[in-house]
Parts: sequence; structure tokens; C-alpha cells
Amino acid sequence: MKINLSQLQLGQTAIIEEFDIDRVPLKLLEMGCLPGNEVKLLQKAPLGDPLYLIINDSHLAIRLETANAIQVEVSDK
Repeated sequence: MKINLSQLQLGQTAIIEEFDIDRVPLKLLEMGCLPGNEVKLLQKAPLGDPLYLIINDSHLAIRLETANAIQVEVSDK
């Protein structure tokens, strides 16, 4: 099931499928936010923005609007 990264539940793991290159900062791409990589949602800020994630062993905090531009496939892990 494909969803936006922003729709992941806490502790849920997914694989990055695709994203809008114009809305995802280059810095995220350099840190491993690329199609085929695994992402896990660790925490959400109290108001839901930003999201705290692990992407290929890198801990990242990203904005909700950026997470909305990234499509993921939820895994069964």
C-alpha cells in the first residue's frame, strides 16, 4: 500500500518508492532519502511537525510538507 511518508504511524517501517524532486531538499537526498531505502518513523512533534525518522541508519528530522512529497510502500516488518 503506497502512502505519503507523513501518514506513517509511530514505529512503522516503509520503503521509499518515489518523491517530488522539486519539493525534497538536496540535503535529504545526500543523507539517503532515495527510492529503495528503508525508513522508520520514530517520533512526531506534539503538533505533528517535524517528523523524526531513521533512513538507512541516519537519524533525520524533516518537515511535514517535505514528508507529504515522499511516497512510501509500507512493509510488514
